[in-house]
Amino acid sequence: MATTKNALIRFKVLDNCFRNVGRKYFINDLISECENVLLDIDPQSNGISRRQIFEDIAFMESTEGWSIELERHRDGRKVYYRYADLSFSINKMPLNEIEINQLKDTIDLLSQFKGMPQFEWMNELIPKLKQGMTSNKSTGTVMEFESNEFLKGIELLGPLYNAIFYKKVLKVSYQTFENDTPFDVMIHPYFLKQYNNRWFLFGYNPEKEKYDWNLAIDRIISFKEMQHPFLENTIIDWNEYFDDIIGVTKPAEAELEKVVLQFTGLTAKYIETKPIHGSQKPKWLDKNTLEIRLKIILNYEFERFVLSYADNVKVIEPEKLRNTVSDRLKNALGYYEM
Repeated sequence: MATTKNALIRFKVLDNCFRNVGRKYFINDLISECENVLLDIDPQSNGISRRQIFEDIAFMESTEGWSIELERHRDGRKVYYRYADLSFSINKMPLNEIEINQLKDTIDLLSQFKGMPQFEWMNELIPKLKQGMTSNKSTGTVMEFESNEFLKGIELLGPLYNAIFYKKVLKVSYQTFENDTPFDVMIHPYFLKQYNNRWFLFGYNPEKEKYDWNLAIDRIISFKEMQHPFLENTIIDWNEYFDDIIGVTKPAEAELEKVVLQFTGLTAKYIETKPIHGSQKPKWLDKNTLEIRLKIILNYEFERFVLSYADNVKVIEPEKLRNTVSDRLKNALGYYEM
């Protein structure tokens, strides 16, 4: 039997019906009760067949289910269903095979969150949940999320998340790649964003009067909470902030620009199946060349993205991006001509 969410909902509904001494539940009544609950959850839900309910009852009576003791009482030419022991409920029973398998799948999925400090509590909980769980076959790990558990500063991610949640002003000791000496910066933290396997903290910088100031977490030396009033963010909608850019950098006063790129070879097919941006409009110029048009704000991350494809991409416009990429490629070539 399929271990679907709807199946578990039906089992719970049937369990309630079988325990109800105030009403006689015939097969059509059981079907109606299940359909009503499912329709409340999903108005597009299809009806339930008699066969499905009979299969559900058979499963609940089986050892793979809950081994329920169900009595069938005849009332005229019809039969209604009721537990032999009216104090019984599947909610009081140990986990059955369906629930164990679903819990195992969930545990296996959660186990893939490596290097995430806010999930440290799972290090102790997961082994306890796995104890006593058995399966006829073991597939091992079949899914893994991209993460970098060795990223410098990753241990700060959890505390920074808490600072955002509890609205704490932070004094951050920060060191850029350009400077050897750390410096202090005050920030009212609002948002955490991951890009290219790095984490960035966004917030209000009182000195710069910027609400979208960002700090790379791997460049944070330390931070401490300050007893200053927290300034709420009423300026930026973080659900939309990143829509017009690739990466995390949004230059001040920058505007949307039309970008035209031409990709060749296998890279062209890759770009077609994995769009660079939501505004991407592709057009095959020939069987080997894909032209895409974008509407984005140009930034450092996009420039680096274009350069990463080197000899498989050509910038058509805007001219300033074309010149920047061309100059960088010429400089790179210079390293090999020495």
